[in-house]
Amino acid sequence: MTTPRDTPASRRVRANGDGTVYQRKDSRWEAAGYVLAPGNTRKRIRVYGTTRKEALAKLTEKIAASNRGLPLPSAQGSVAAYLTYWLENVAVHHLRENTHTRYTTVARLYLIPGLGRKKLAKLTAKDVRTWLNQLRTTCQCCTRGLDTARDEPLCCAAGKCCARRLSPLTLAYVHSVLKSALEHAVREEEIPRNVARNVRTGTPRPRRFEPLTADEARTFLAATSGHRLQPLFELALHTGLRKGELLGLRREDLDLDAGTAAIRRTLQRTAAGGLTTLPTKTRASERRIALPSRCLRLLKLHHEQQQREHEAAGTTWQHDGHVFTTAQGRPIDPTNLTRAFLTLLRKADLRRIRFHDLRHSTATLLLEQGVELVVIKELLGHAHIGVTATVYAHVRLRLQRDAINTLSNALGSLENDKTTHSGGDEPPPCPALVR
Repeated sequence: MTTPRDTPASRRVRANGDGTVYQRKDSRWEAAGYVLAPGNTRKRIRVYGTTRKEALAKLTEKIAASNRGLPLPSAQGSVAAYLTYWLENVAVHHLRENTHTRYTTVARLYLIPGLGRKKLAKLTAKDVRTWLNQLRTTCQCCTRGLDTARDEPLCCAAGKCCARRLSPLTLAYVHSVLKSALEHAVREEEIPRNVARNVRTGTPRPRRFEPLTADEARTFLAATSGHRLQPLFELALHTGLRKGELLGLRREDLDLDAGTAAIRRTLQRTAAGGLTTLPTKTRASERRIALPSRCLRLLKLHHEQQQREHEAAGTTWQHDGHVFTTAQGRPIDPTNLTRAFLTLLRKADLRRIRFHDLRHSTATLLLEQGVELVVIKELLGHAHIGVTATVYAHVRLRLQRDAINTLSNALGSLENDKTTHSGGDEPPPCPALVR
């Protein structure tokens, strides 16, 4: 009587659903079986190997993935083709225009040149890791041919590389765009898994910012005195509103009697629509904040100034309800606001910072005054308190150090007092009763 162990390896009977394995005439081994396909159907696939064990391992892996509910990849095109489809048909409907423009630029400069020729269904984590390592160590002038377009070569064409490499933050952003595209391919059952998620690029250091100190903030506010947009700069430094949120404020958003402002929209310049009013950055950014009495007084004066400008402009006045406008009533371009801000910094003889650093200055000064983190989170409109805690971790560490030093000084003074009293004729203090 023969047993399964006595049966030749090529003729063993496999269980139902395990597929079949046999040797071809060209001496290769072929394994075939049914796996899950898109549309909740089943499809027969074939895999090949130089040995029976290799072919069987490939088939077993695909059947195991099918049993976990992962359908067979249906993508036959390249990564470049899918990125183009994703940007033009999917991302364009879910992203802001400026964000979509940045995604398109990343795909054109980095993703398509590096991974575009590879088949989407055959893209592996090793491919992504190799490409990211190459992107991290390659000079962009040489790779993108920037030096050849210059009148006088400065880099590789001149015989010396400037080593212009991508920053860790840019590298992480490029990686995140690829992950977003592949994640949608998984949802559409084009590929079984997002291989980009299996590649770790490391957490880049957050962008360093230099907020204004209390003395610098007072100097800046003094420089804005008498400026046409003084209420805007006062509001930015007292409330931490973003540039777009300040420029997007409308009259109906202000309740000067109650002393509050509703943040509902933001003003941005886009490539297609010019100055455009958009929803706030996140749902948490839509909020109502309290206004200090100083800002309320300046806003009332600003409204009176606008009425005088309206009378002076006459028929050329084009006011559309914004709180902060040009002298002709039009919305203020964010770039022009940045120019006015930098002019005030030079006038006050202060170091050059970004306009967004006024927002960081607000949060830093509030933390140093002992305001709770959750209150700052609500004022700034962060989606999670973890964002606030992470961005301003350096401030919290400094406050912790000050608190520890205060405690150390207190303990040191207690020890000195004990030493002073121990040398006298007074009896030691009686221990307190514990009940």
